[in-house]
Amino acid sequence: MMKILAINGSPRKNKTTATLLDYALHGAASIGVETEMVNLYDLNYKGCVSCFACKLKDGKSCGKCAYRDDLSPLLEKAIAADVILLGSPIYYDFVTGEMRSFMERLMFPIDTYAIDTNTGRRRRLLNKVIPVGFIYTMNANESQMKHAEYPKILSCNERALSRLFGYCETMFSMDTYQFNDYSKYDVSLFDEKHKAEVREKQFPIDCQKAFDLGIKLIGEAKKMH
Repeated sequence: MMKILAINGSPRKNKTTATLLDYALHGAASIGVETEMVNLYDLNYKGCVSCFACKLKDGKSCGKCAYRDDLSPLLEKAIAADVILLGSPIYYDFVTGEMRSFMERLMFPIDTYAIDTNTGRRRRLLNKVIPVGFIYTMNANESQMKHAEYPKILSCNERALSRLFGYCETMFSMDTYQFNDYSKYDVSLFDEKHKAEVREKQFPIDCQKAFDLGIKLIGEAKKMH
């Protein structure tokens, strides 16, 4: 049975990011795929420590991260999966620190500083294609997102993941509802009524998009088998 592994880069286990990841997993499960979700904030780990053991010729850790901590088993699961699904809220124009650290540890070991003589491109050490989906959630609305150039800023992730894993698709969920009671927080920039309306009308659409994304990613993976 094929497997899709979802990685939640949000500290919240039952809010917007986790919910959308869950819908994507339900989409994959609807066509008979094994699913699993891991919350990064449950793990104790570091980002890349630049030991370069993954680049040592004929080294026992060539092509895989040598640093051992809570992330090590998850990295093995990710490489073994048929589909990887990432999810993160946007903090100061980028993904959370936990997601960034995870990505460093996942991506750098299978990348190289060598050129593939057959393609003329940088050689990668992954011998298969693993479709990757990335779900971004954010407080910004669509106009604010475009003004802040989030698609441009975050496109670096899609380029790198596409190059290393063979396929990447991105989804944005915007203008998210963050608090159960806005009056308790110093957030006067936001209109709670508007946020509630977006949550009621737009979020179900985003959930369906996530569900469909899970199905699509499995379809991409099946093309590679």
